[in-house]
Amino acid sequence: MSTTLTEPNNKPALPRETIRQSMSSRKKTRGNRGGRSLLAKGEPMLWLTGGGLIVAVVMIIALLALVIVQGMVTFWPKHVDQFVLKNGTVHMGEITRDDTYKPEVGVLDSLPAEVQTDIANNEGWAHRELVRTGNFDLTNSHFHWVEDFYIESRSQPQWATVIERNAWGRFYGMPKAFMIDGKVVADTPEGTWAEFLKHHDQVRERWHVRRALEKHDIGYESRKIDDARLELKSAKIEHGVDSPQYRDAQTNYDAVDAEVNVAYGKIREKINALNAENDKYQLVMVTTQGQEKQLGLADVVRAYQPNQIGFGSKLGIYVSRWWEFLTDEPREANSEGGVFPAIFGTVAMTLIMSLMVVPFGVLASLYLREYAKAGPMISAVRIAINNLAGVPSIVFGVFGLGFFCYVVGGTIDEVFFKASLPNPTFGTGGLLWAALTLALLTLPVVIVSTEEALAAVPGSMREGSYGCGASKWQTIRRIVLPRAMPGVMTGAILAMARGAGEVAPLMLVGAVKLAPELPIDGVYPFLHAQRSFMHLGFHVYDLGFQSQNAEAAKPMVFTTTLLLIMIVAFLNLFAIWLRARLRRKFVSSQF
Repeated sequence: MSTTLTEPNNKPALPRETIRQSMSSRKKTRGNRGGRSLLAKGEPMLWLTGGGLIVAVVMIIALLALVIVQGMVTFWPKHVDQFVLKNGTVHMGEITRDDTYKPEVGVLDSLPAEVQTDIANNEGWAHRELVRTGNFDLTNSHFHWVEDFYIESRSQPQWATVIERNAWGRFYGMPKAFMIDGKVVADTPEGTWAEFLKHHDQVRERWHVRRALEKHDIGYESRKIDDARLELKSAKIEHGVDSPQYRDAQTNYDAVDAEVNVAYGKIREKINALNAENDKYQLVMVTTQGQEKQLGLADVVRAYQPNQIGFGSKLGIYVSRWWEFLTDEPREANSEGGVFPAIFGTVAMTLIMSLMVVPFGVLASLYLREYAKAGPMISAVRIAINNLAGVPSIVFGVFGLGFFCYVVGGTIDEVFFKASLPNPTFGTGGLLWAALTLALLTLPVVIVSTEEALAAVPGSMREGSYGCGASKWQTIRRIVLPRAMPGVMTGAILAMARGAGEVAPLMLVGAVKLAPELPIDGVYPFLHAQRSFMHLGFHVYDLGFQSQNAEAAKPMVFTTTLLLIMIVAFLNLFAIWLRARLRRKFVSSQF
């Protein structure tokens, strides 16, 4: 017996069994409507968004893995192979890469029948290897392709020697003789190598002393005479040649000139003595083509015999190359040597940019959020800020060159450095103008993130502060800003990450291919923000697209990219650590 329900208007309702059957039929009907129930549950969008996240993560991991693997193996010493070709030509060097290709018809016709058959069985594909043969000063070539079908024999000579030089790139050959003061003291590979190891470290120490004399001591004396000359020219411009100021400046210039000439003479004597001592030691090498090359030990940066040394020695060479890369200056058109000037320039520019963009971005955000009244003008400003974030970076570079370099820098030169004209001091690209340009580029990021952080601070905190008698600025300084600081740091992190990786604006406002003189030294005012600088991002561009020896520079591209990623990651991790501390301090205002 089924129970019936009574509605409020006393009309008889449907039996419960009837209601149960009706609901069951509705569920079946909904379940038979194709994919509508699946969409209603949101499962397709769940898979779509999750799949998008997985693809993005895989792409990022793959890119980082490629950069890390290629960058880490660049400096590992490889064995040296010698190839004797069927035409009698001999190549010796390090294998950098290999690939398969389809030989041209004319090349195939000149090959023996069995080779043609093998290639035909391979569907027309042949294998070849790119060998870094070096010896550019003798052969005018750094690399050679060696095809498998041309190889007569292949070996790894015991005495094959790799020599890294100050100029002309690497040299590959066999040690033949060692000479001291023009006399041969060893004429066998064993004796020659033993003499090289005995004297090379001492010769390189003298070379470093000579280099320091040329770079620092002579540079210091040159700056002294330049300052005296500028002082004399300034007195001429401001007071005239008949003024006592000009005569005093002339007297000072003559005294400084005499002092500098004496110092130059002493420094030159030391340099000549060091050169004369180093020139005594000569290493005679012979190539696989039978050509002899006499190398001064002072020009040999590093030499080793990869086919004889073990894992420990290779690891030592690997560490030595990394140390040189991190602490030395570039050489060989930036394809060898170190990148320390670029590291310093990148870090200095990023820090100066951050110190400039964060205060101005926070002040602008405070005015827009806390002081300005909503209206057409404020809306227009916010729209302009959002549009500014989408402007191509090269446009900022053009603006920085025109405004900061030519207008502001040119005005500074006219007022304070008139004696240096027509050579500009601040009226050209430099570290300061590059930092200001990138600060302008990243300013919208800081403003938007800071505004969001300020909006996240509860209004009740402001009202409580006002209720205790605090002024608006006191409320902002003691209540709002501390609790919005994590959001401010988020904007600073994003600004640093973008600014450190920008290249296009820097090409116009200060970054150069080679600037071994750092923007900081021991001469007042210590930080010379008007100087040009090197940047790792620009260095990567120069290696990848401007190097004459593209194959040799290719591994350095990955290594420099890895270093840039590590520097940006370190700066970001420091900012993230600071933000986490602020969050822990103001737990209630996490953003």
